[in-house]
Amino acid sequence: MTPSTMNFGGFLQKKREEKEITLRKMAELLGFSAPFLSDVEKDRRNPPELAKLEQIANILELSTSEKETMYDLAGKKRGSIPPDLPEYIMSHDCVITALRIARDSDAGEKVWLKFINELRCSDAE
Repeated sequence: MTPSTMNFGGFLQKKREEKEITLRKMAELLGFSAPFLSDVEKDRRNPPELAKLEQIANILELSTSEKETMYDLAGKKRGSIPPDLPEYIMSHDCVITALRIARDSDAGEKVWLKFINELRCSDAE
């Protein structure tokens, strides 16, 4: 399953099973009922809020990349931006401005990849 074909529920179930944690045990650790967690894994319910997602990441010992994938999938399922980003975006006016400029100029992937590369290079300095 590639990130573009993955859904939140499938990702969660796969990672839980990789850690050999039963659905009931995972639900108990999260303070959920097993039927509720089953519905989340089957994409019949939306992913939980950020605090519970962080708890999931800790329980499943997700890498940074896996955690970001989980946040991205949660955002997509909810039809919103990933839940780890709103606070950052709202606390930096320049990020809001950059996003609007990108939207208004219809910036494509090539422009964004160049920008991302420039940010990464500036971190190395």
